[in-house]
Amino acid sequence: MLVAVTDHAVERFRQRVAGALDARPEIIARVARAVAAGRTTEEPPPGATGARGSVYVRDLTDRSLVFVCRRDGAELIVVTLWEQAGGITPPRVPQRFTNALKRDDERRREE
Repeated sequence: MLVAVTDHAVERFRQRVAGALDARPEIIARVARAVAAGRTTEEPPPGATGARGSVYVRDLTDRSLVFVCRRDGAELIVVTLWEQAGGITPPRVPQRFTNALKRDDERRREE
C-alpha cells in the first residue's frame, strides 16, 4: 500500500513526537509497518471527532499515537495524528491545549 503524508501531519508529528529534520519518511515507515501488522480500524479513538471515511492506524512503537488517514484508491493519506489519553504514556500535549485550539477554530468559522 502506498502511503502519503500531508504537511499538517508532518508538523503535528514534529511538535509531538520528534523534531526530526524530515519526519515524512519516518511517518510513512511507521504507518506502513502498522498497516502490515493489521493495526487499522475505522472506529475513532475516544475523544476524536470521527470524520466519515477516516481510517485510524495505531503506531506499533508508541501505542498512544494514532495516525488519522483517508483512503484514496490504493493510497493511504495521513491527514493528522492523535494522541490517545489513558495509554501507556500520557499525551505529550495536554488535552487543555488541544481544546483551546478547537475553540479558536470555532471562533474563526463564526467570523
